[in-house]
Amino acid sequence: MTRFVLGVLAYLVPTFALGFIWHLVFFEQYYEALAIYRSNIIIPFGFLSMLIQAVLFAWIYERTFAQREGAFLSRALSYAALGAVLSWSFTTLAVAAKNLMASVPHYLLIETGFTIVQWIMVGPLTALAFGQSIRRDEQIRVAG
Repeated sequence: MTRFVLGVLAYLVPTFALGFIWHLVFFEQYYEALAIYRSNIIIPFGFLSMLIQAVLFAWIYERTFAQREGAFLSRALSYAALGAVLSWSFTTLAVAAKNLMASVPHYLLIETGFTIVQWIMVGPLTALAFGQSIRRDEQIRVAG
């Protein structure tokens, strides 16, 4: 259970921190020019959305990537690639398809950048959170 909670935090903490700083500090004027966000962003909704995503992504990692043989970096990168493509599909493509904005290409550019930076952090942190211990637990159960 501890590994799972750490896996949830490995997504939630960097995603929330990066999302806040990226969208509301570093690129605030860029997003204002896109005219895509409401003036009074509801941060608790964003946090809840990220928490749901964190639980699901930790579950995916635990069931799929934690069981894989191979190096830490291999698991981290393959998980990050899957997570980035999946996230990009529902946080970038879907939003661009249905929301009014000043420039779809500019939105796609900035959000693609966000997704890449996000998963460069989340992939290795999640692999670190789960570590090698799941495979060791399996070996101990088989040997025991």
